[in-house]
Amino acid sequence: MKLVTKVRWQRGISYFVLFSLIVSVIYIIAVMAKAPSQPIPNQPYRRTKSEYVLMLLQCSLGLFAMALPPLLKRRARLEIPSNMMIFYALFLYCAIYLGEVRSFYYHVPHWDTVLHTFSGAMLGALGFSFINFLNNTDRVPVNLSPLFVVTFAFCFAVTLGVFWEIYEFLADAVLRTNMQKYALENGILLTGRAALGDTMKDLIVDTLGALTMSVIGYISLRYQKGWVENLLLHLPRSGQDA
Repeated sequence: MKLVTKVRWQRGISYFVLFSLIVSVIYIIAVMAKAPSQPIPNQPYRRTKSEYVLMLLQCSLGLFAMALPPLLKRRARLEIPSNMMIFYALFLYCAIYLGEVRSFYYHVPHWDTVLHTFSGAMLGALGFSFINFLNNTDRVPVNLSPLFVVTFAFCFAVTLGVFWEIYEFLADAVLRTNMQKYALENGILLTGRAALGDTMKDLIVDTLGALTMSVIGYISLRYQKGWVENLLLHLPRSGQDA
């Protein structure tokens, strides 16, 4: 009964996030054509075309991200715990819909910091799953040192966090967006260390989130608590995918 309830919650939250992103895409397309190309002096907080381009890009990526787990379940028979899917869907909702569409990144203090810390922890959990994929097991292999496993998971999470910052940099350069928040909401450009602040803060909190998950994972593996196993993704083992 508990598992059925979790599955229902997972589906309900997933459908809600999908609906929010689809409605956002329709809205963005409808208003983007009338948006100004440059900030208007007497309307400093009116969204420009580049801001709508960023929102459209993020919402499109969000729709792809929401469609990816069901696709992997069907094609690769990937097993994703309900808890992980709930965290995943809520993260996308908070990062894309609330963060970009509803401007929480600008109006809610430390919103971006909290999300990057959480994403670092989630990527750390994904790193533990990747160890399982490489070893074709259902649990973290007991023949591997817990320190090696958590070090791999930590490096895996931090590396993906760096790749995300590279993506933000390229998107800002090519599409003239403001993913790295080098400008304020009213279009004023930041300079010096202030312009680097968002990127460096993201990398630091990504690292802290990954480190937190690694410490939790080490304690779980070292003392066989089973905490990490509850978040692991699973692929069919050899000889069991028929």
